[in-house]
Amino acid sequence: MKRETKMLQWGILSTGKIAHAFARALSRSQTGRLVAVGSRARSSADAFADQWNVPRRHGRYEDLLADDAVQAVYVATPHPMHAEWSVRAAAAGKHVLCEKPLAMNRAEADRIAAAARENGVFLMEAFMYRCHPQTAELARLIRAGTIGEVRMIRAAFGFGGGDAIDPASRLFDPALGGGGIMDVGCYPVSMSRLIAGAALGRPFANPVAVAGAGRVGRTGVDEWAAAVLRFEGDIIAQVATSLRCTLENTVEVYGSAGRLAVPDPWLCDREKPTTGRIVVSAGGKTAAHEVAAAQTSFAFEADVVARAVAAGRVEAASPAMTWEDSLGNMAALDAWRAAAGVVYPADRPAAA
Repeated sequence: MKRETKMLQWGILSTGKIAHAFARALSRSQTGRLVAVGSRARSSADAFADQWNVPRRHGRYEDLLADDAVQAVYVATPHPMHAEWSVRAAAAGKHVLCEKPLAMNRAEADRIAAAARENGVFLMEAFMYRCHPQTAELARLIRAGTIGEVRMIRAAFGFGGGDAIDPASRLFDPALGGGGIMDVGCYPVSMSRLIAGAALGRPFANPVAVAGAGRVGRTGVDEWAAAVLRFEGDIIAQVATSLRCTLENTVEVYGSAGRLAVPDPWLCDREKPTTGRIVVSAGGKTAAHEVAAAQTSFAFEADVVARAVAAGRVEAASPAMTWEDSLGNMAALDAWRAAAGVVYPADRPAAA
């Protein structure tokens, strides 16, 4: 007789668009169940709970953390609130899946990791693409030397266009952590670090140098930006992001014996599974590696958390984000923002 796996009991903290994506994933999950939602307004919590059939709803984040039925919390607030509520969730004894970026800077990320360590709870930064089997296959192909020695990486994630800017939007408000680097530029940085690490025989690698530039608009956030990351072994990564122009959101890796392309590296579809596809050109031949997927990246992400918790682990295994991987990513983002001239309230000494 097959033994049933105990379902991880989830609470979602905040009710924005990304919270809905995770709720949808949990509704189809075999490892987790959404039992509670918390918002800053009871009406918002009620509306969210009604839509996703959530039995427990709270009009304060504190009440969600005090709910004994909740074992794990998905922190889905705007970026500047990630540190506070991840730390408070850990202190309440809850396992934590925090939406990317983990924090506003490396110093905040250090505090989150320290809180998880002190309270013995699981912590993971929610880069959902890292949990999709396509990403594991990509790392395997790099480690296997399919394209020889890795020399250059190109990765981009951007969207938008036109001249219309809403200063009150979270994307353009510095107080809400706006800007392309923090919202989606963190993806190509994390991917480049994963690929460089695989090429060097490690789970990830941190750049030894970061040079960058960006257009800082009238609201004080980067509207488009690019950076060059140099790794050990002279591996060079070119990364780009944007809120105001459409980029070709792909990943390409160039090696001594060929090239590799990932047409859909970020696997962002929130409603239906995305089959992975990696195209390798080497030895005069081109071959497409198809990677089957029965669920969305968000559902894979929920499963990674639940299985780690069930195994008694406090962090995930690579290619999902480990604590040190997240801390290294935050340091690289700090360097890119500094080069582009983007400063947030959380970076100023008064905010420390």
